[in-house]
Amino acid sequence: MKTYFIGIDIAKFKHDCFIMDDNGEVIKDSFTITNDKTGFLTLHSALKSLDPKFEKRIGLEATGHYGMNLKIYLERSGYSFMEFNPILIDRFKKATTLRRTKTDKIDARLIASYLSSIKYEPYPLSSYHLSCLKALTRDRVNLVDERSRHLVKMTNILDKIFPEFKKYFSNGFKSRSALYLLENYGYPSKMANMTRSSYDKMCKELKKPISYASFCKIKEEAKDTIGNEDEILIFQLRYHLELFKELDQVIDKIDEVIIEEYKCFNSHISSIPGIGIISAASIFSEIGDIKRFKDINKLIAFCGLEPSTYQSGESEYTGHMVKHGSSYLRRHIMNCAITTLIHIPPFYDYYHKKRSEGKVHRVALSHLAKRLLKIIYTLEKNDLDFDMDKVR
Repeated sequence: MKTYFIGIDIAKFKHDCFIMDDNGEVIKDSFTITNDKTGFLTLHSALKSLDPKFEKRIGLEATGHYGMNLKIYLERSGYSFMEFNPILIDRFKKATTLRRTKTDKIDARLIASYLSSIKYEPYPLSSYHLSCLKALTRDRVNLVDERSRHLVKMTNILDKIFPEFKKYFSNGFKSRSALYLLENYGYPSKMANMTRSSYDKMCKELKKPISYASFCKIKEEAKDTIGNEDEILIFQLRYHLELFKELDQVIDKIDEVIIEEYKCFNSHISSIPGIGIISAASIFSEIGDIKRFKDINKLIAFCGLEPSTYQSGESEYTGHMVKHGSSYLRRHIMNCAITTLIHIPPFYDYYHKKRSEGKVHRVALSHLAKRLLKIIYTLEKNDLDFDMDKVR
């Protein structure tokens, strides 16, 4: 049965396409479509002009959001497609030609050729909700990172203004009491004049304020601080605090939307002890449809947790992790590995077993992360909730 191979090179404003058959014959040489409705209709017409009796296989590179609208259009038009990591196309090019010429039209032809050389595994139909969830969770990661940068700035500035302040807060400025004092008093000379009524007011506004003893100690430290109460430093502290608070509020709102979106899916990741709903939603959105991974090794590779392997003649060794997969998924899995080892006894034992074998913390944690991925794969694949009794 004849098959058409359609390669599409994705770009921001336009996409280049190439169509060939299974004999390598060019059916439609490279042509360009705009990244809009007119362009999509042009592609649709080109596909409709092909013999309807034969299969159409569409391949495109995974290039972030630039190709999202085209993928949604293809899905709604009834076409399947397969996405590739751009690294695979680059390796295919190096294996088939020594020329260094690179254009979008050549890339479209390369994608079609690569597509014809591998098993066709169409990308599962992704829902609008999944795309939104993925965008939200990635936005959240970026906002959390930005909030952390402001937190570091505040810490550095306070080291100059009131260095004694930090020791009263074990979790740093994430403490609501610390933020309250900085927002309402801001600098040592003002904290030195705090009164009992100041503490009573703080107790009314916060659910779990610091103890009165700590409050009094901060007041005394403020009187004798070695810090420099400079106007510019105080100004910097105030605007970083304001930006931190704004980001905190935005993240809270995003969390609410993420939780609601996650409820639209039949996912079991949040049933694992130590993985909250936000983390579960983040992991689920990066993995997508679990059916697109034939086995756990494919998922581990997608996460970028597999070790590199080198073999030549009689020499063979494994190296560092291959970080070619989803950096967001790898980050979430590594973070969750830390929390799950606290809540799942076999994970705790497994981690310390790796440590006793001489593995450093990060390496032992990566082994635990792979084990966590295996559990996630099993739960999602078999539509099961987590069962502690089945974990060894």
